[in-house]
Amino acid sequence: MAITKEAVIEKIEVVRSWNIQVATDTVIKEDGTEISRSRHRHVLTPCTSSKDGDDKWTHTDTDISGEEVAVRAIANAAWTDAVKASYKTWAEAQEV
Repeated sequence: MAITKEAVIEKIEVVRSWNIQVATDTVIKEDGTEISRSRHRHVLTPCTSSKDGDDKWTHTDTDISGEEVAVRAIANAAWTDAVKASYKTWAEAQEV
């Protein structure tokens, strides 16, 4: 009886031009027959934005080096300079 565990990216979506949503399924198989599947989702944005005490914004690009090749390819294609600028403008407008 062989039990295997595999992570499979089932869906990569670009939402609102800059959110990359990734759905990864963990598949458990026994003797080649699937016995369990669970889904994990995570969202990537082009950068992390923060404002300091002097009201100066800092935008740090998201490190996607640990993502799967397909996710990196989509992020690199979707996150053009114009999209990054739009995201930064949006983030700065979200101040509460």
